[in-house]
Amino acid sequence: MEKLTTKYLGLTLRSPLIVSSSRLTSTLGHLKEAEDNGAGAVVLKSLFEEQINYYVHSVSSQSDYPEADDYVSNYIHSNSVDNYLEMIRQAKKNLSIPVIPSINCYTAKGWTGFARNIAEAGADALEINVFFLPVDRKLTSAESEKLYFELIENIKKTVKIPVALKIGFRFSNILYMIDQFYNRGVNGVVMFNRFYEPDIDIDKLEIIPASVLSQEIERRYVLRWIGMTSAQKLKIDISASTGVHSGQDAVKYILAGANSVQVCSALYNKGIGYLKTMNQQIAGWMESKGLGSIDDFRGKLNYANYDKPRAFERTQFMKYFSSYE
Repeated sequence: MEKLTTKYLGLTLRSPLIVSSSRLTSTLGHLKEAEDNGAGAVVLKSLFEEQINYYVHSVSSQSDYPEADDYVSNYIHSNSVDNYLEMIRQAKKNLSIPVIPSINCYTAKGWTGFARNIAEAGADALEINVFFLPVDRKLTSAESEKLYFELIENIKKTVKIPVALKIGFRFSNILYMIDQFYNRGVNGVVMFNRFYEPDIDIDKLEIIPASVLSQEIERRYVLRWIGMTSAQKLKIDISASTGVHSGQDAVKYILAGANSVQVCSALYNKGIGYLKTMNQQIAGWMESKGLGSIDDFRGKLNYANYDKPRAFERTQFMKYFSSYE
């Protein structure tokens, strides 16, 4: 698979396919299976800031001794983190591919000390899975975005390993935000995250979670912004995420400018062994086009290199719908 080698976050990946943070990366057995089937890297299942805080604040000894409560809370907090750190150490000991832990956070401070422990455990890089949901109508977009910048600055003060931000596309100006991330030392962006979304059960009259698995059609939300981001003069790597269900999907993202492609839903549906098929599909397409490496075609159809760049800017369908039957 030498022809599939790529660079991401300064790391050499034998394949552009990364198994993204999920249950599929929650145990050493799963991680080893991903490596054996051709993954270029693995992103460990996220350590949730919410999860840790839940344990810390919900467990109480129900005694008359506050210091006992503190002891129990601190033990659970430490044990939760320690288990995660031990998995990083074991993964680094048993795998030859890069191991990228993930932190899922919703505040800009308080938890960032965990990042130092993660780096010291041997992590190759760190992925920060972040989205601040603006629910205050009096908070301006600039004030909301400032939280991201504070988060980055806190993290970069803490660790020296490469840092990637896994973001959503709900910004008023995505290109501005990525430029600001780059200026603050972020090494890569994962485009885009799939956040919890609500649905409604009309029989039970309850709010329920919407489907968590992606559909291939969702690729259309991602291609535009990868194509435009990769065309900027920024030394920031891009990992495509969402709507990756085949090697052909991966090829499209790389043509748009992605350095790597994160896979999850397809592996839930078809098994981790499907990574082999996806790698074969990428290699087969490259051979059909006479391409010897990923770099030979990465970004070939991005905003700067495509001869009809306005295709990335188009937002109206009138031209197409007028003749649609």
